[in-house]
Amino acid sequence: MVDEGAEADEADARRRGKRRIALVAASVLGVLLALYGLDILISSGNVPRGVSVAGVDVGGMSRTEAEEKLRAEIGPRLAAPVKARAGDVDAELDPRAAGLELDWAATLDRAGSQPLSPLTRVTSFFTSREVGFATRSDEAKLTAAVEGLRGTTDREPAEGAVRFEGATPVAVEPKQGQKLDAPASVGALLAGWADGGTVELPVATTPVKTTREGVERAVAEVARPATAAPLIIKGEGKDATLTPEQLATVLVFEPADDGGLTAKVDNGKVVEHAGPQLEETEKEGKDAEIVFEGGRPTVKESVDGLGIDWEKSLPPMLDVLKREDERVLKAEYKHTPAKVTTEQANKMGIKEVIGEFQTGGFAADSGTNIRVVAQKVNGAIVKPGETFSLNGFTGPRGRAQGYVDAGIIENGIPGRAVGGGISQFATTLYNASYYAGMKDAGHKEHSYWISRYPAGREATVFMDNAGNSLIDIKFTNPDQTGVAIQTVWTPSSIKIVLWGTKNYDVTGSTSERFNFTEPQERKVTTKPCSPSNGAQGFSVTDTRTITDRRSGQSRSESRTVRYDPSHKIICEG
Repeated sequence: MVDEGAEADEADARRRGKRRIALVAASVLGVLLALYGLDILISSGNVPRGVSVAGVDVGGMSRTEAEEKLRAEIGPRLAAPVKARAGDVDAELDPRAAGLELDWAATLDRAGSQPLSPLTRVTSFFTSREVGFATRSDEAKLTAAVEGLRGTTDREPAEGAVRFEGATPVAVEPKQGQKLDAPASVGALLAGWADGGTVELPVATTPVKTTREGVERAVAEVARPATAAPLIIKGEGKDATLTPEQLATVLVFEPADDGGLTAKVDNGKVVEHAGPQLEETEKEGKDAEIVFEGGRPTVKESVDGLGIDWEKSLPPMLDVLKREDERVLKAEYKHTPAKVTTEQANKMGIKEVIGEFQTGGFAADSGTNIRVVAQKVNGAIVKPGETFSLNGFTGPRGRAQGYVDAGIIENGIPGRAVGGGISQFATTLYNASYYAGMKDAGHKEHSYWISRYPAGREATVFMDNAGNSLIDIKFTNPDQTGVAIQTVWTPSSIKIVLWGTKNYDVTGSTSERFNFTEPQERKVTTKPCSPSNGAQGFSVTDTRTITDRRSGQSRSESRTVRYDPSHKIICEG
């Protein structure tokens, strides 16, 4: 039989136990609620627990205390230069100059408000949370500061290369080009400048063809063997030796598609080093010349030249330079025929006078210049159909060529310049070609008429100090026979005779002067000064009549020339 009283007691005990558990739970919950409320009350308005800014713990502090702590511990480093890296280039930026500032209040705002979740508040005792900076900037200053970095960060792509220190090759590592992405860099700096680390600035890159391995391969396989020992170039009767240091200057390396470098030989540098050593093995060619013996033209024989054919000699050089021994290169020679051979000169029909002219009345210093140019031009050959240029034939006419200061006319006033007087030679040459029936290929008269020259039938020439031709006299040989120029100089005259085959009879006539203009006064204070009454300006027409002996036909050519009046010079002072 079951004891009903015992069962009732056991049930009561169980109910009393549950009430005690409920009371304990309620008490604990009450305590927790009290603590929760107290925690909210105490921390109201503070920075949430577990919050740190750039490693500085400000959790649980009031905003005022947190800001003071951040200013004290972080503030000093904000004045330091901001470190940045663009590609593989390190740079620095002055934050103040860039208009960068830390917004303390906004930074603390990022920490948020006190969480209401009991779980979050409990876990905040055991966890931490990093809050980023809030920054602000002067946009114009920051943009200008970023642009100012370009001088350091930006560069053009540089291919790998080989340079030499004496005869020792050194690999030059290739570098891709890069250009700062300014707008993106502004954003990166604004976001990360205050963290104390290095801000990565975005760049646009330009790739290169070469690689470090490719450059090092060129050094090992070509550059180093090439300059390890001298190179001998064997000539006919004499050799040339190129030292390792000289060999270093003849090697040229260019980027290749496989990342390496293609080696080439600078032929000009080889000739520069070896040419003088082999000069004795070569023979300079000479054109046939016309010399005047007994007052008549005689052909002086041409001489063919013998010289090294560098284009043919140098292709094997690179392979020879890679050898450890037998570093010998053979020079190949070629014969160079004269431009005007003896046979050609003899067939040119240079046998009689076809035109001549003489002028005089020049000063001694002008005579010196006329003599120098006459010696240069004497014997010149104008081949059939060829154009003769006085400036082109003589080249520069300066002190180095033997010319001296002499009188010139400049802007209507007498002056002096190196090479003065050459215009008289030009006038004499023009008239000789005029009467020889040559075709005028360009000339210019003086601006002012000079009385010793035929009016309307004279010429001037001019070259600047650099030897550039500005005013020239040219004529073309229109025939199938050649022309030789003979110059006969005396201290008081210059005569120019053109020899060839006389195919033309030439006469010239000059019109009366017309369109006169009166001179103007010009006061001169510089010395020396020669007073002058000046002279009228005028126009005149020259007419040349040419009769072809072979056909009997005649033709006329007219040219009108206007001369300015020469100034009336009044010397003052």
